[in-house]
Amino acid sequence: MKIKNKKFGILGMARSGISAAKKVRELGGIAFISEFKAECDIPEPNKIKEAFQCEFGGHTKKLLNNDVIIVSPGIPGNIPILQEAKRLDLEIISEIEFCFKIKHPRSKIIAITGSNGKSTTVSLIHQILLSAGYRSILAGNIGTAFSSYPIENEDIDFIVLELSSFQLELINTFKADVAAILNITPDHLNRYKSFEDYAETKFNIFKNQTLNELAILNLEDTTSAKFSDKINSNLKYFSHNSKTDIHFTDGSIIFGLKKFNIQGASIKGPHNISNMMCAILAISPFNIKDDTIQKALETFSPLAHRMEYVKEVDGVKFYNDSKATNTDSVRFALQSFDTKIRIIMGGAGKGEDYSILIPFLQQKAKKVYLTGDTIDDMKTVFDGHVESESIKEFEDVIKKAFTDSQKGDIIVLSPACTSYDRFKNFEERGNTFKSIVSRLKQ
Repeated sequence: MKIKNKKFGILGMARSGISAAKKVRELGGIAFISEFKAECDIPEPNKIKEAFQCEFGGHTKKLLNNDVIIVSPGIPGNIPILQEAKRLDLEIISEIEFCFKIKHPRSKIIAITGSNGKSTTVSLIHQILLSAGYRSILAGNIGTAFSSYPIENEDIDFIVLELSSFQLELINTFKADVAAILNITPDHLNRYKSFEDYAETKFNIFKNQTLNELAILNLEDTTSAKFSDKINSNLKYFSHNSKTDIHFTDGSIIFGLKKFNIQGASIKGPHNISNMMCAILAISPFNIKDDTIQKALETFSPLAHRMEYVKEVDGVKFYNDSKATNTDSVRFALQSFDTKIRIIMGGAGKGEDYSILIPFLQQKAKKVYLTGDTIDDMKTVFDGHVESESIKEFEDVIKKAFTDSQKGDIIVLSPACTSYDRFKNFEERGNTFKSIVSRLKQ
């Protein structure tokens, strides 16, 4: 893709937008950034104004005076300025597509998407590659923008990408050497026309693959099965229950004649077994030694805010699962424990059906503590099915769960909702939870 002297309009001043603007400038292009939020709501706006032509407080027709428009993933494609850009036949791409066009051809891409488990899987893949001596970068939805790395240079062996459905919306030529969908469950239904629309967007990850590339699916995921005919590449499956390309049995992952013991792995639960199987399949084309993989499985640590053990207070154990922003994540959390737990749920809703959790809560929850904007919705769904209590303030709900607890109890923050009712993101919510638990100990 020609960058020098070309004009790029960048929609959004979030991490990927600013990184894309910097990359355009580095490669000799001209970047203009357009932000819907007011200047006072943007961190360090003066630095941005010094570095780039930009506008705040709305998208004007200045954005249309560019050759290419790069859209940040949080911005829906149906906003008026993008509709006008389409009418003018301007090239509209995502930051992921932009980076694919400028990356060095020798760098291989491993891309992972799914409703749950993406961050753990890409982090494990990245660790295995580094342990094998490869030069690998980890980017995308996990927090570091793809464009923030020197991807145009030839000294990167692997680019490991976590991709959200938002990032896969504007894919034209992007192609991964290895692409995987871990699972597809209802999520972001406030963004998409339907669940099927959301699922089809996920399948864009395979859009341009051929038989020379590897595609990976979860054999147990019924939604993925419905769309698998869209895949034109070398398709392989992982499974808990069936003997397929890679499967789990008797505490070990079986991959052909290879056997990986995961009883000593620090990440637990059936969802993490799926993540490990996917990771092993993803690196399988690259001749990595079995003992390197085995060691990575044993030493890989759980990521923050994903079933993260916090500490024990007076015999009560606390776990931070703030990243559980949908019902499927909560189901995984409940299935990760052999004993019943006290679970804290609630936040900003995304249009999900909480009733699907009732059988799991009945089986695995001692009591459910509700908080956040979804208190009333959840209470209506759970009343008469599970014991629950509604407490408005976040700190108060944690204290109440602790007061109710006895030695040996487990308290888990697993909200089934986003954090935007009270917090900037799930990280801030999780860190606040950990801080409150620390004060309980004091």
